Amino acid sequence: MNSTWFIPVAAYLLGSIPFGLLIAKAYGGRDIREVGSGNIGAANVTRNVGKLPGILTLAFDTAKGYVAVWLALHYTGGNIRWMMIAAVLAVIGHVFPVWLSFEGGKGVATGLGVFIPICWQAVIAAVALWVIVVVFWRYSSLGSISAAAALPIFVYLFYAPGHAPPEVVTLGTLLIAVLVIFKHRSNIQRLIAGEEPRLGSPPKQENQEL
Repeated sequence: MNSTWFIPVAAYLLGSIPFGLLIAKAYGGRDIREVGSGNIGAANVTRNVGKLPGILTLAFDTAKGYVAVWLALHYTGGNIRWMMIAAVLAVIGHVFPVWLSFEGGKGVATGLGVFIPICWQAVIAAVALWVIVVVFWRYSSLGSISAAAALPIFVYLFYAPGHAPPEVVTLGTLLIAVLVIFKHRSNIQRLIAGEEPRLGSPPKQENQEL
């Protein structure tokens, strides 16, 4: 019996673990969905619960994406098709978690985590771009949108230098990038309107999430 069927299921369930919600409750006893922007990502946890809980949320959200793809790599002998399926399902799990009525985070940290076993060079490039954008413009959301938009290019360049990646890698990367950008649509609207708060704005006004 083919046991690889469990890979997408395991990836989705791993991705859907709401670490931000769990960590915020462990540290402050509060439902992070009811404070700040209501997002379960690291940024909202940091602003409303504390730096350490925010760092832990970022780490665990990234780690669950990594583990989902690592499991696919381990159980299929490095089959990139199954790795990309796991990557996409892990991000979908974070964005649409079954435990929270399919209302989850924006997928940035988990999205980066899934690409560490696939193309870590692209992850480094995306993080560097995020830092550059945030340093110059002080918009966390703009950094996340820019990194997501550039990730397919970075993967294309670094996955197999001198050669095009397999179609499944290209399509899976594009799907994840589109999903992350789609989840930032309210931030995009505020950026266009000049209403998006910059880093350092009062917590009640911020909406840039991981």
